[in-house]
This record gives sequence, C-alpha cells and structure tokens, in this order.
Amino acid sequence: MSDPSDAKSESAAAATAEPLKRSLLSRPVTAKLALENGVVLAGRQFGARGEVYGEVCFNTSLTGYQEILTDPSYTGQIVAMTYPLIGNTGVNREDVESAGLKLRGFVVRELCEEPSSFRSDQSLQSYLAEHNVIGLEGVDTRMLVRTLRDAGALTGVLSTEDLDDESLVRKAQSSPSLAGHDYVRENVPDGNRDWSEGLGELVKARYIPTAYGEVNTTDGDAARPDADGKHIVAIDYGMKWNIPRHLRQLGARVTVVPGTATPDEIRALKPDGLFLSNGPGDPEPLDYAVSTLRELLGEQPVFGICLGQQLLGLALGGETFKLKFGHRGANQPVLNKRTGRVEITTQNHGFAIAADSLPDTTEVTHVNLNDDTVEGIRDNSKQAFGVQYHPEASAGPHDSHYLFGEFFDAINGVTR
Repeated sequence: MSDPSDAKSESAAAATAEPLKRSLLSRPVTAKLALENGVVLAGRQFGARGEVYGEVCFNTSLTGYQEILTDPSYTGQIVAMTYPLIGNTGVNREDVESAGLKLRGFVVRELCEEPSSFRSDQSLQSYLAEHNVIGLEGVDTRMLVRTLRDAGALTGVLSTEDLDDESLVRKAQSSPSLAGHDYVRENVPDGNRDWSEGLGELVKARYIPTAYGEVNTTDGDAARPDADGKHIVAIDYGMKWNIPRHLRQLGARVTVVPGTATPDEIRALKPDGLFLSNGPGDPEPLDYAVSTLRELLGEQPVFGICLGQQLLGLALGGETFKLKFGHRGANQPVLNKRTGRVEITTQNHGFAIAADSLPDTTEVTHVNLNDDTVEGIRDNSKQAFGVQYHPEASAGPHDSHYLFGEFFDAINGVTR
C-alpha cells in the first residue's frame, strides 16, 4: 500500500516545478539545437549569436562550469550541463584553464542572470558574448542527455539565425563528425614557454601529495624535496593550466612545448621527465605525436593524462576506440587495481584504449567502474604510465593528486 505522504510530496514538487516550466516555455524562441537523428530543442539564446555545428556531449559536474568552458578538450563540441542552474557564481579571471574558449556552444536548463560571488568579475552571459560562444537556455536538458545516452554521440547544429527544424536537421546530418579530425593543431602554443605559475591561494589551502604522505600547504609553498629543480617538459596538446601549476607547485622547473614538437627539439631541452597533456578529439589522426613518443619512450620517465594516455597507448602498440557517449563529469568512479582503492575522478574524454590491444609489457592499472574501460596503464620497461582522468581536478575531487608524486618517484628511480 502506497504512503499518502509520497503522493503529497510528488504533488508539491510538481506544483513548484510548473511555474518554472511555464516561465521557460513562455519566453520567445530565439535559438534552436538540432541533432542529426531529428531531435530539435528550442530555447532562448544567450552569449553570442550565429550558427555552429559540433558533436553534442554532456557534463554531469555540479560545479566548475568555468573550468569546463575553458578546457581545450572541448574543441569542436557543443556542451550541455546536466545540473539545471548554471551561472550562479558568475565568472572570474583566476579559474581559467586556457587562454580562451574552444567549445562551439553551451546548453543549460536555466541561466542565472544575476550571479552572486565575491570572486565574480562578470556574468556568464557577457563572458560567452565576449568569447563569441553561443549559449542556449530553457531546454529540457534531461531529455537531451537521455537522447545522447540512448543514441550515442550525435552531431548537432546550434543556431540563432535559422529556426526552421527541417533545415537545421539537414545541416546536422551533413556536418562532419568529430572522429578522424585533428583538433590538436588548433590548440598547440606557438612555441616553448617556461611555466612559472603555481597553485592559487585558495587551492594551496588544500592538501597536495609528497613521498612522505600529505603536506598541508596552507602556510606557504611546500615543494617536494625530490622534485625541486627537476626539469619537466610538458607536451601541450590542448593542456589545462592547472596541470603545470601542480608540477611547478611541487618544485619542478617546467617547460611547455607544442604538441607538434619533434623528438630532437624535446631532447635539446634535456628533460628529467616528460608530461603528456590532455587535449581534444580523436587520437588516431595524430601520427606525428605518436611517432615522437615512440622515439622518445625509454629515454626518461613519461606521465600522460587523458589524450596523453591515449597517445601513450598508441605509441606502445595499442589501439583506441570511440566511446558511445564519453565520460564527462567530476564523479567518475575508478578502481586502482594495484591498491584496491576507488578514486572519484574528474574526466572529459570520448575515446579510450582497447585493453586487449596492449602489449604484454603494459599493465592495466585502473579501470572505470561504470563500464570497465581502461583508466590507467603502466609499462615499466619504457618508464611510462598514464591515466585517462584528470588528477589535477580543476574542478573536482582530489583523490588522484598522488599521481604527481608517483611521477617524481619515477624520475628519481623509484619503480612501482
């Protein structure tokens, strides 16, 4: 027998939601998102105006929309947020993860037009307009996410100019897919850069790892003794800036080089270790990057994350494949097979390494507990390891910060 209080709760929730629903639906339609499978969502434009196409994906993070917006890994994509209210803390100049916005569109259920945060410099609306990114609000993002989960990744067209459903669907169906395209070349820096910035003051109030356990950095910088002065060359394929911030915070000297750098250009810098960054899109077309890594493997310790791990897997002889709808969020559970511990991780990727394609010398160290895909690999014969997620976690949990410590262990000859 059902509890009458349950019915009352459901009725109250429906009554609360209905005014919001009427308010959103009563606004004039000023933009539409059409998917290649024929689904069309109508809503209200914010940010920039125009028309773009891209792979439509979703992110399940509750916070960190500014870091998501500035993550170069979203190049070529239209990003939908599953959390319903976006923009409530505005935008500040400290939490950016790159020099600009590379995503093509941003879709939310409800836009907060009056942000409230002591750190806010401007609204999300004006921020997207400044960077020429089209926003769409007032649509049923739950339905959109369900569609993408059922159908898989879909190409979409987001427009404020063409509001004809049939025309937009035809455009989506004729637009190129993300797979097979090299988006890294759109993100690599023009040249080398010596990185000097450490973690921000708010982040330094948290804990970062050392070989000796956790060190509280509230009272200042806490360099890791065996990292001090080591030279890390970070290969930038579309890198989030919180990665070199962590390396610098631990005491390393960090040089950022373009993802197109040749083996000889990297050797000339005399690195103690190589870091392979995250980046956008499909790893398979990046022959130049794989060739460079294959030649350098074994010369010094290598640590790769996200796209960097996929490129490492290809250089070791493995293969990659496209996930149905990817992993994007700050709550992905990953099992560390070596320790038996579960880490809650931040992720943003649409491709993964095929476990059965890796050579016998390469160990799968981490797996995703949602779908058993590869989340970490290690090949001690090549002094190389990588993870598919983001240990710098900006924004996100801090369960995986220890991996930076393991990188410096490898540099100092500690084998794991």
